[in-house]
Amino acid sequence: MSTPKDKRQKDLFRPTLDSIIDLKHPLVLLAQRIDWTVLERRLGSVYRPGPGQPPLPVWLIAGLMILKHMESLSDEALCARFLDSPDVQFFSGEVSFRHDLPFDRSSLTRWRTRLELSRPRISSRSPSTPRFSPRRWLIPPMPA
Repeated sequence: MSTPKDKRQKDLFRPTLDSIIDLKHPLVLLAQRIDWTVLERRLGSVYRPGPGQPPLPVWLIAGLMILKHMESLSDEALCARFLDSPDVQFFSGEVSFRHDLPFDRSSLTRWRTRLELSRPRISSRSPSTPRFSPRRWLIPPMPA
């Protein structure tokens, strides 16, 4: 099985995003509350073994898909937002600010297709089964 490529590392000549962004920004706070290891375990099964380029990091793709859904963005608008906003890059797991996309735009379509093919069909759900809520397993409850 392929493992996700993750070439993100601290660059000695560029400041890290957490040193230049507002740590109270809603996306930064949301990124800190999401349990990314759960996402990696659940979405890691979508990777296809075999030759070819290693898959993108789950944090990057999941962050982009969450943002796309939250703000009803098209793929083009999402990519533009990623390039313009250090907060979006931090939410997507980047360490330092990038001026280029770390993925090809068609990667978003391929990931969506894989996710749709891997999720269970709604018709198999019995009426008594509660609806799936990503909030339950993505974001832990706030401490009192």
